[in-house]
Amino acid sequence: MGKKIAILGASGYTGAELVRLIATHPGMEIAALSADRKAGMEMAAVFPHLRHLTLPTLTTIEAIDFSAIDLVFAALPHGLSQALVRDLPKTVKVVDLGADFRLRDPAAYEKWYGAPHVAVDLQKEAVYGLTEFYRDDIRTARLVAGTGCNAATVQFALRPLIEAGLIDLDDIICDLKNGISGAGRSLKENMLFTERQTDVLGYSQGGKHRHLGEFDQEFSLIAGRKVEIMFTPHLVPMSRGILASCYVRGDATAIHAALAARYADEPFLNVLPFGQAPGTGAVAGSNFCQIGVIGDRKPGRALVVAALDNLNKGSSGQAVQNANLMLGLDETAGLMLAPVFP
Repeated sequence: MGKKIAILGASGYTGAELVRLIATHPGMEIAALSADRKAGMEMAAVFPHLRHLTLPTLTTIEAIDFSAIDLVFAALPHGLSQALVRDLPKTVKVVDLGADFRLRDPAAYEKWYGAPHVAVDLQKEAVYGLTEFYRDDIRTARLVAGTGCNAATVQFALRPLIEAGLIDLDDIICDLKNGISGAGRSLKENMLFTERQTDVLGYSQGGKHRHLGEFDQEFSLIAGRKVEIMFTPHLVPMSRGILASCYVRGDATAIHAALAARYADEPFLNVLPFGQAPGTGAVAGSNFCQIGVIGDRKPGRALVVAALDNLNKGSSGQAVQNANLMLGLDETAGLMLAPVFP
């Protein structure tokens, strides 16, 4: 029997992705699924692609016996995890896929999310869930905060370069394309097929995107001084995937060498040969991230491109990777599926 798992918010995209990954996981067993508005329904009725699986009936969070649960995945809207995690038994480990515990500073959380944090002690306890950079802390953590999908993509491209001092910290520009599933499953007029199918739309422009709080926190921590990047995300007409194009000042050859060396032993991070750039189709449905480096025609400038699946490596796959570490399982368990193509 595997570790007993509860998924809260199982009727959303990340919840369904968690079910898909854990269904064949050798060390985990889904013991409870919650979805308050769809409580009493079967997952097969909510997600027909999961019809072949034998799964618990969706229930309310209050109906779950957490004393029988080893680990909870909280795939809930922002703001809902704080009080919930605070009141869970201390024996239960938690991976929160939302934004509630990503920022360590309560003032920063209030700035970016517009409300005071109601579980500040837990906010301080939470480990930031960028697995490849916080692996040792995650192994012993009770609470792990999954990163934003955009934040993860850009950090995979830039963290090693900031650590090595290879790029100008005052001249970093990141242009990101995101699949529409990144906006969640709830009904929104601007996410209708007729409005998105032929449109590319920038959003949260001019330094307003909430994931900037993660960039500010993490990049400044690495550099030992304030680092603020320019960042513009765009919605593009595809279901899933992120492509981040990062424009930096530095030697392109040295940048590529640093990324290749840093990720040489990472099972899910693949650095392409110099001069090649990835696309989202190469990582769709998988926990892999591909990174490419291209030199610019102007010496001393480089383009670093990172591609990952926002629902998998950007969210649910990363969450399972962290849970594997927290539960003492093989970090790659349940996650080595090849990408889906075409």
